[in-house]
Amino acid sequence: MAISDHLQQFHGLPVFEFPDADTKVELPEPATVAWRIAIEPYGDSTETWPEAFARFLETVDSTQVRALVVGSWGESEEDSAPIITALIEAKDRLPAVRGVFLGDITYEENEISWIHQSDVSPLLAGFPELEEFGVRGGEQLAFPVLTHTALRILSVQAGGLGAEVVQGIGASELPALESLDIWLGVSWYGGTTTIADLEPILSGAKFPRLTHLALRNSEIQDEVAAAVAGAPVVARLTTLDLSMGTLGNEGAEALLAGQPLTHLRTLDLHHHFIGPEMQKRLLAALEPAGVVLDLSDAETEDEEEDPEDRRYTAVSE
Repeated sequence: MAISDHLQQFHGLPVFEFPDADTKVELPEPATVAWRIAIEPYGDSTETWPEAFARFLETVDSTQVRALVVGSWGESEEDSAPIITALIEAKDRLPAVRGVFLGDITYEENEISWIHQSDVSPLLAGFPELEEFGVRGGEQLAFPVLTHTALRILSVQAGGLGAEVVQGIGASELPALESLDIWLGVSWYGGTTTIADLEPILSGAKFPRLTHLALRNSEIQDEVAAAVAGAPVVARLTTLDLSMGTLGNEGAEALLAGQPLTHLRTLDLHHHFIGPEMQKRLLAALEPAGVVLDLSDAETEDEEEDPEDRRYTAVSE
């Protein structure tokens, strides 16, 4: 998933940009789109994000809105706490909302490592019927242990994700969760997650309905692959995503030597550092079983560089 463009689809709906106050366009029916609300970054907007959101509530029949996409909310040092407060204060006017994405911000607007988030648990508590939640940006992001019985899809995108966020997710009670997508990132931008932090997720003891697991965009992707190779949760998955990271021959070998993966529908390894011969072995092991294996965006290691500097994640800064 690129972050060079805004979301085009969210929660099964096309994304529609709510226009600024000076733009007159015909608005779609409220329930037919995911509404993206954003202001111009760098102080160029004539209104704040809460003001734009208030105008949205007065313009659109908010009782029919099913999904919201929060875009840029201002300068890079501004965190998402006021946006979460505005959403919670309007929750009674948004009874049909089942999807929220917080931080649909491209790198041209703000680098992912510069997006300042906040504690997202009040938002989840304020919308107990929310089925899908996505958040981009790991700076100041907090996900304390919580219970949410309706959430089916959770995506956390970061150039560097703190271990405490992964620990909070792994300890939370999310009995309806079917899809979990975590971008672990790199240590330079705050990525401190270890394999031990992933253990509650990999053990299979949590999230009994989980069928899609993505642990990606990581500088420790070989270690992640080795842990996944023996993880009990894999047996119940239909989709496994280890893409966008530094996966190389070592991690691929671990996957081949571990538990069978032939039950998967899809194994996504795109953006990787796996050599041609190992790619052939993966294809020979999985394609006859009908597994859709994505080995696109193969990266070439520069032999003149220090080995520790040759690999890179798809998204970091």
